[in-house]
Amino acid sequence: QLQLAESGGRSVPAGGSLRISCVASGRAMSPYAMAWFRREPGDERAFVAAISWSGVYRTYANSVQGRFTISRNNNENTVFLQMDSLSPDVTAVYYCAAGFQFSRDRVHSSQYDIWGQGTQVTVFP
Repeated sequence: QLQLAESGGRSVPAGGSLRISCVASGRAMSPYAMAWFRREPGDERAFVAAISWSGVYRTYANSVQGRFTISRNNNENTVFLQMDSLSPDVTAVYYCAAGFQFSRDRVHSSQYDIWGQGTQVTVFP
């Protein structure tokens, strides 16, 4: 059973950068498409980015396009989210998710099967 654990979330000033990580354990991450979602208090989980198993294909939410970069290292069973030009509106708990397929329309949380516990990212003015 694949298990996911996010790390790296912290408080950062607006305009700064942050990289958060998600380490997979229990089995190899390589067959899975991986994604990042985020949730603000009282809201549903919102799609941020996804990456195919090979890392060749990536897709982003419009709100983060050009500022966030998703990547993966299958040898280290780790997926990353590099976040640049941070603004307070991206403050949320960030979740890593694994799914069996990648496509650009798989942007709903129900389309992913395995989830981590989340890591808090706070951007202050």
